[in-house]
Amino acid sequence: MIETFELAPGYRIPRIIRGGWQLAGDHGAVDRQRAVQEIAAFVEAGLNTVDGADIYTGVEALYGEFNAQRRAAGLAPLQVHTKCVPDYDDLARVDAAYIRRIVERSLQRLQVDRLDLVQFHWWDYRVPGCIEAALTLSALQREGLIRLVGGTNFDTPHSAAMHEAGVALASMQVQYSLLDRRPEHGLLGLGVPLLCYGTLAGGFFAERWLGAPEPGSELTNRSLIKYKLVIDDFGGWAAFQQLLQALKAIGDKHGVGIATVATRWVLDRPGVAAAIVGARYADHLRDTLAVFTLRLDAEDHARLAPILAAHPGPEGDTYSLERDKAGRHGRIMKYNLNKS
Repeated sequence: MIETFELAPGYRIPRIIRGGWQLAGDHGAVDRQRAVQEIAAFVEAGLNTVDGADIYTGVEALYGEFNAQRRAAGLAPLQVHTKCVPDYDDLARVDAAYIRRIVERSLQRLQVDRLDLVQFHWWDYRVPGCIEAALTLSALQREGLIRLVGGTNFDTPHSAAMHEAGVALASMQVQYSLLDRRPEHGLLGLGVPLLCYGTLAGGFFAERWLGAPEPGSELTNRSLIKYKLVIDDFGGWAAFQQLLQALKAIGDKHGVGIATVATRWVLDRPGVAAAIVGARYADHLRDTLAVFTLRLDAEDHARLAPILAAHPGPEGDTYSLERDKAGRHGRIMKYNLNKS
């Protein structure tokens, strides 16, 4: 049975959302025809919601192509969560017309009359205009171009400020995993449902890394580079191996893999609406669906507890480390993808 969550009255999502970053090309070549065809496998399994973004090259158009095929066949459309991410270099020039252009372009790419969920991001809090841009999205929501407005990667004070300004945040997309528990540092207290990425640490939560030597410069996949930094902040490779061993023992007990246990742990956290699991194709769909039959018990949590207590992970509020452009996390980011 697929678990679901009512994100807003009349709008229900599965608690596993298929992530779209891997379809943008940074993780290797994408067979576009296969990718479009295999979206159907997720939908037929009950995972009818996908995550994308205006800055994920080609992904909105890919989803739009799939939805066009669905309409032609008289089938229900895919639920698509996209984003609105003004370029870093444009922040000082962002106005209502700028935000409208992003939204209208997403509508065109997705081939729809209304966007299901637009998740707003702002790179630099020091540049004014963040609240005004979010209010513009609220105005477009009232206009009927957007069903729901959410945020992505906002910390606790700025999430609260948007709410106080009158932005009805349906969700907040944040990084949340066994390795990175920063949403517990304040954001969860706001009561905004969380859509969580990084649950599988870009693929590090997998049997292939158990007992493997610590990787270094050979990492070329952007996700692995990003999440290796998170592993370093968690306590390093030895601490990560200890966590993998515990997850493997729990998985063996329940007859599932490491990734399934790691995802279930996140879904069981208070305030979590759904986990976003990236996938180019449907190869691991069966393992993904196993999350819904897994129940972690007291013994499982007791096995994890001392490891998590000894390794609290990255410090600070949500996405605070990544906002430092000169820091380890910030240096690997791409900031102007709308322009390119």
